[in-house]
Amino acid sequence: MTQEADVPMTVADAQREVRTVYLGGFPGQIVSGLLWLGSAALGTWSSPRQAILLLVIGGVFIFPLTMLMLRLMGRRATLSSGNPLNGLAMQVAFTVPMSLPLVGAATLHHLTWFYPALMIVVGAHYLPFMFLYGMWTFAPLCALLVAGGFVIGTSAQPFTLGGWVTGALLLVFAVLGLVLARREDTPVRAPAR
Repeated sequence: MTQEADVPMTVADAQREVRTVYLGGFPGQIVSGLLWLGSAALGTWSSPRQAILLLVIGGVFIFPLTMLMLRLMGRRATLSSGNPLNGLAMQVAFTVPMSLPLVGAATLHHLTWFYPALMIVVGAHYLPFMFLYGMWTFAPLCALLVAGGFVIGTSAQPFTLGGWVTGALLLVFAVLGLVLARREDTPVRAPAR
């Protein structure tokens, strides 16, 4: 066993591994964003019931589809066993399904609160991603989703507005996360002499 294997991973190294493996959140946010947009499309052109079912049932597959996307990209899809943030990643992921009863209660009270309530839950779930990834980009994503959910939910808006807004925000922040993660992976050239 090498000496390096005995040295615990620092928080900074653990965050760097999370950013590198999960490409700054890119694959998960792409999958989530497309799911939200698909749900909004169903809600716009089909029925609210189908839109809700797609987002709730489809949400179960976000993590497996993220892992599949990483593997199709030829990338590793898991963190190293020594990464102390493994547990936090799993705990943060479970906050959304554990909050679905609250979203369901809001939706039963007002159908148009489905997307805004879920926006607030998903937005709040992104706040610990700041620490998990060590990336500032999750703070504005959290703020935009929570504030957007509140504004949309407290004003007379079409049923699907929150779905369209969330899907678009997730795609924009996915690309931003990818750009920042790739920039970190880019080797720094030695200065010319």
